[in-house]
Amino acid sequence: MLNKKYILFAIGILFSIGLSAQRNITDAADRDFEDQKYAIAVDKYKKAYSKAKDRNMKNQIRFQMAECYRLMNNPKRAEPTYKSLVRTKYYKDEPVVLLHYGNMLKMNQKYDEAIVQFEAYIKLRPDDPRGQDGLKSCKMQKEWVEHPTNHQIGQLKGVNSREMDYAPAYASDNYNDLIFTSNREGSTGKKEDEWTGQSFTDLYYTRQDVKGEWSTPNLIDTEGKINTETNEGNATMNSRFTTLYFTRCGNAKNAVSGCHIYEAKKMGRNYGDPEIVPLGGDSTSTIGSPTLSEDGRLIIFVADFPNGYGGRDLWYAKRKSKSDEFGLAKNLGPQVNTPEDEYFPFLRSDTVLYFASNGHVGMGGLDIFKSTLKGKEWGIPVNLGYPMNTNADDYGIIFNPEAEEEGFFSSNRKMEGNFRSKGSDDIWYFIVPPVEFTLSGVVKDDRTLQFVEGATITMVGSDGTSIVGKTNSIGRYEFTKKQFRPKTTYELAVTQDGYFTARGSETTVGVERSKDFIHDFVLEPIPKKPIVLPEILYDLAKWDLKPQYQDSLQGLIQTLDENPTLVVELASHTDSRDTDEKNDILSQKRAQSVVDYLILRGIDPERLVAKGYGERSPRTLLKNYSLNGVVVLDSGNVLNEDFINSLKSNEIKEFAHQLNRRSEFSVLRNDFVPKQKIEDVIAPKIDIVVNPEAEQDKVKLYKDEKGNFGVKCEVNGYPITVYIDKRLSRPFIALEDALNLLRDGAISKGDFAGDPNEILANSSIADKAVFLVEELKIDKNSITLFEVTVSHKLSRGFYLDESTFSLIGKYTIDEEKMEMIFEK
Repeated sequence: MLNKKYILFAIGILFSIGLSAQRNITDAADRDFEDQKYAIAVDKYKKAYSKAKDRNMKNQIRFQMAECYRLMNNPKRAEPTYKSLVRTKYYKDEPVVLLHYGNMLKMNQKYDEAIVQFEAYIKLRPDDPRGQDGLKSCKMQKEWVEHPTNHQIGQLKGVNSREMDYAPAYASDNYNDLIFTSNREGSTGKKEDEWTGQSFTDLYYTRQDVKGEWSTPNLIDTEGKINTETNEGNATMNSRFTTLYFTRCGNAKNAVSGCHIYEAKKMGRNYGDPEIVPLGGDSTSTIGSPTLSEDGRLIIFVADFPNGYGGRDLWYAKRKSKSDEFGLAKNLGPQVNTPEDEYFPFLRSDTVLYFASNGHVGMGGLDIFKSTLKGKEWGIPVNLGYPMNTNADDYGIIFNPEAEEEGFFSSNRKMEGNFRSKGSDDIWYFIVPPVEFTLSGVVKDDRTLQFVEGATITMVGSDGTSIVGKTNSIGRYEFTKKQFRPKTTYELAVTQDGYFTARGSETTVGVERSKDFIHDFVLEPIPKKPIVLPEILYDLAKWDLKPQYQDSLQGLIQTLDENPTLVVELASHTDSRDTDEKNDILSQKRAQSVVDYLILRGIDPERLVAKGYGERSPRTLLKNYSLNGVVVLDSGNVLNEDFINSLKSNEIKEFAHQLNRRSEFSVLRNDFVPKQKIEDVIAPKIDIVVNPEAEQDKVKLYKDEKGNFGVKCEVNGYPITVYIDKRLSRPFIALEDALNLLRDGAISKGDFAGDPNEILANSSIADKAVFLVEELKIDKNSITLFEVTVSHKLSRGFYLDESTFSLIGKYTIDEEKMEMIFEK
């Protein structure tokens, strides 16, 4: 962008560093430099340089050339010129060479090289904060880019030209009209600006239609009242859109021309004659870029008045009423102003001031900052961050007061996302979309990995909200952006008949960007078989619950707390030593000791049933057990008295007896209604099983359409009919029957050979998948640990080959009575 510190500043005109002309340099070039006619001065310095013989004079001229390029906002030309001065060690005479060279490198995105120059400048001028600020800004580049703000940026199609277009301002209370500054072809002034070497700027107007398209920009007036042969730009309107305030700069030949703020009343589609707004200074003062408070009694602007803090500062003035003149201008102070330049103020809601600066810690040239009014003082300016700011010049921001976070700004960046700039400076559109969140996920069965339909998901927020959802046919649930809110922590509970409750939590606290949260759940089916409680073992003939085993009940306590409708049976078993009666009584006492402890921990006694089974139900091992590092008991072993007596050593026998002395729990029902307050402690129901029912040795026989005989059985505790097919070499099961076993919990993902995520994909079971059956039971006879293959070719049925079925023991078939008779 052309001289941003001139053209951007007030219309893109004027700003200086106040350097005095160097001795022995051409008087004409020095005068042009002092008059801020840098485009003319630099050409004269080039001619002077070609004629200079003295090395010191050459360095002085090159320094002036570098300053011209910098003040013309041409970092690509300024960088190599400063570099040559560093090479000749001219920084020893003018240490500021290092500072300006570092800033040019930074604007050209050469941050590592810029750091070297800033560090060198700090050594020579440790008291100048500009060196530390430059160093800090280079080191913050990565953090800014890696942590962008939520701003979304786009171009104004049909508005920007190949020239400079910048400093937008709203032109009506519909906020679909813009006034902006441009030096595009067709502008009023035909001569070149001696500061920048480019055309003069005018004010243009464009309007957005109902389709969102912007009209071709036109001059704001053609009568010569607003736009003249010199520079006009950097405009704003009062809150009622009845008065235009803008900047006009002169361009008198062989003289220093200043800039001033003018006002013009709007008269229909035209404007009245402009009048200067008296704010102090003289004809050579640079004053421009106005912004007004909503009541029009406060104006903030840019000026180079004496006793400021840098090149261009932000000043303000007040008046008693809109018809009065503004009073004495005052500086906004060092909190806002720096030793460098501040431009393009925009007052939002009278309390937040946005402005551009190259003096505060920033990313490159001009960056956009905001400062909030606190009482009567302006707060520390905050950089808007990336992508609003870049290594280029970013400035001239305005906000639509009818929207939360959207508006326009100016930049000479080359690219933004998929958008390429059209000219040297363009107007860009920005919006900060609201931070929104959603929460979704799927619920699956832990055993089968199949989707669970109809599960209830309850979401309770820290803001007091409570929302209930259901899973669909593919197990999916979702909470919308209106339900899942920012700055809130949520507790989630998933319930479904036949499953333990699953819980989780999510929070949007501290999340600053929109996000779709995903939280999947896996529900554990409530088992129909008893579950052995971990590490609850008893000494021989003892029933007291050892303190070291109380911690083993924490999982059960948590399960009961999370599933307040469950009623469970606490069962206890003894080993086979001593009489049946004594073992029945001992096991009851052991079950009661567990129940008593649960009651002490706050579990409602009406949810607990203690039952002693004595020695009647020897344990069937579901895994291998080791003693002294050696496997001594295998999965599938039934620890009955005959088996234990067959073990090799007394140590292993005692170990087996101890495994039989166990406590288990099983779910009886899931319909308990929790009490809000327990008034009385009710003793749990006691049920001692002394003599189980007599065992049968005959079972009913069935026959399929192919004549294969079958019987009712239990696979891992779940009922199914199994048929004997003498043609088979191994067990097979139809897909539909295998899915029923999977859904009912008879088998689970862990029973399959291979990767269950592949085998159980798409709510099905892969053809030829193999799973392990822990136990197939017919009456009191059983087969343990055998493999079954899933067949997609079978339409229905579960078939065992004769060899596998014979493992159940000796049997005969009575076809007349349709019975299978097992030999005792």
